[in-house]
Amino acid sequence: MKTKLSLLLMLMCFLSFPVLAQQKTKKELKAESDLQKQKEIEALIEAKNFVFEAQKVNPMGGRFIILDYNTYFLNFNTEKTTCDLPFFGRAFNVAYGGDGGIKFEGIPEKIKVEKKKKSYTIRTSVRGKDDVYDLMFSIFFDGGATLSVNSNNRASISYTGEIKAPKTEEIKK
Repeated sequence: MKTKLSLLLMLMCFLSFPVLAQQKTKKELKAESDLQKQKEIEALIEAKNFVFEAQKVNPMGGRFIILDYNTYFLNFNTEKTTCDLPFFGRAFNVAYGGDGGIKFEGIPEKIKVEKKKKSYTIRTSVRGKDDVYDLMFSIFFDGGATLSVNSNNRASISYTGEIKAPKTEEIKK
């Protein structure tokens, strides 16, 4: 009886070793994919060319608002930065007939990139048609990001989302 029990235990031990080996490879694969994602994010930041897609808004003194459809963006580039983000909050001096959102096109000035332990911080200012916007990105290695926007004519507001590589436009023939 003891020999059967000991043989059964030894058989179970030998059968469990491949399962443990598979779990290690899954962890290693996850670590490799995380490292690959980190390298992609670092390359986007070094090139100073990425798209921030807003998913949530946190207006000053307001509640957290979840955005639908991922249609709000900030296309950051050293040559031309384009922004189309919603605005919820207090506006001090806004042009008559405006749509209420933060929309601008301009060239970023005084770009400062700072690397921290698990993130990057990018600070810049962009002069739009009617206002000057101070932008501060906090970009994490997994692609998640926050964007704080300060301007002369509106209360500050922050957005949560992710950064991605810009889509290459197809050349029409």
